[in-house]
Amino acid sequence: MMKKTALLLVTTVFLMLFQQKANAQLYKSALGLKFGGYENGISGKYFLNESAALEGVLGIRNHGLVLTGLYELHQTAFNVPELKFYYGAGAHLGAVGKGNYRRYGGDDEFYNSGSILLGADGVVGLEYLIPESPIAISLDLNPRLELARGPFFDLAPGLGLKYIFK
Repeated sequence: MMKKTALLLVTTVFLMLFQQKANAQLYKSALGLKFGGYENGISGKYFLNESAALEGVLGIRNHGLVLTGLYELHQTAFNVPELKFYYGAGAHLGAVGKGNYRRYGGDDEFYNSGSILLGADGVVGLEYLIPESPIAISLDLNPRLELARGPFFDLAPGLGLKYIFK
């Protein structure tokens, strides 16, 4: 039930904001920290043009490491130039060792040996560039389809703190 409610909320926000006109990004690249439901780690973002960006996250989790790559589209949210709505998709590749594999919201699984993680990822969120500072803060939802250990679907929140480069 919670997953259906979250999906409905994400879809509603997406449809409301989809009509907003995209304008120039406020920075070219960023480096920061990402705190998520699966992993915490280092993130980097690079804008390809005014509205499209590539984001990578090197996440560290209990007994493992995961690399996630995302292609994101950005646009102004609620007519606030410093606030951007973004959404996108990508993939992850990683490895976990023996131990508990924590899934967001429960259903943990114990691995008797090391295992590869491979799957598809999505993202939908908001990013705010603090005016007259080089800091951006983001809050997003990250749906994930794990294929190598699944298939199973997971959904987790993410919080990002980035230093921007113009």
